[in-house]
Amino acid sequence: KRVFRLTLRAAQGFIDSIFALMGIPLRCPDYTSVSKRAKSFDVSFKTPSRGEIAHLVIDSTGLKVFGEGEWKVKKHGKERRRTWRKLHLAVDAKTHEIICADLSLNNVTDAEAFPGLIRQTHRKIKSAA
Repeated sequence: KRVFRLTLRAAQGFIDSIFALMGIPLRCPDYTSVSKRAKSFDVSFKTPSRGEIAHLVIDSTGLKVFGEGEWKVKKHGKERRRTWRKLHLAVDAKTHEIICADLSLNNVTDAEAFPGLIRQTHRKIKSAA
């Protein structure tokens, strides 16, 4: 709930969908149970830092997008081109905190995504790589 900043009902649905995607035959407890447990459970998280970033590291990874045609490929076995996207991340090298992210088409390079990532930071940066 706190990590993804979700309401309790949204967190319940999120957990149920993760279990379903993983093929695990479990269900999240109902809203009433979660609400009662959440009242007595206190977790403190480190607040995100807002100071200067000494070194910003930028990298990307490919993400396979499952469209409506993916089930047809699984069912009928016909090969077709898959859709890919790139997730560009800017990370503070000292704290390992993800500062900003950008999702783009698979043909966009890190150098092309760099200006958009820098605009999202709203913080002073000493160096970036």
